[in-house]
Amino acid sequence: MLPSASPFPEPVVVERAEQPYVFMRRSVTWDGFADIADRLPELVGWLAARGIEVADAPFFRFNTVAMAGESEVEAGVPVASPLPEPEGDIGVALLPAGRYATLTHVGHPERLLAAAAALREWADERGLEWDMREVDGVERWGCRIEAYRTDPRVEPDPSRWETELAFRLSD
Repeated sequence: MLPSASPFPEPVVVERAEQPYVFMRRSVTWDGFADIADRLPELVGWLAARGIEVADAPFFRFNTVAMAGESEVEAGVPVASPLPEPEGDIGVALLPAGRYATLTHVGHPERLLAAAAALREWADERGLEWDMREVDGVERWGCRIEAYRTDPRVEPDPSRWETELAFRLSD
């Protein structure tokens, strides 16, 4: 259980099925995160123009995390099968099936780093191991996503936004 002073809900471990998605990938610094964040509306528009249904909330997939450097991040949108054909900067892939430690954060995105730290601490206290390896100070994740469950066009107050963190556990 998280300490009672924790502003975050209790994480849970869930089994997730493989999920097809479309994405755009960038290497970004934390200060330049808008370079990838601004791609989500473009992806949704690309899907809509082709009549492809969005299957779930848009997300960011962190392939690498380097707090002091560049991280490789994908802006992604889940779709139903079959996968569309890739085009230009838009790729297609599958989020891997498996066990994920998840935490749903309600509040401003500026608290997501603290939410991720709380999720990692919770898993460490339980002896859960991540599908991640660290090489030269860079974390390389099998699957680490932040799914944005609230549409800011519908709910403009960031203190009410819901974001699900889902980090894949090792098998």
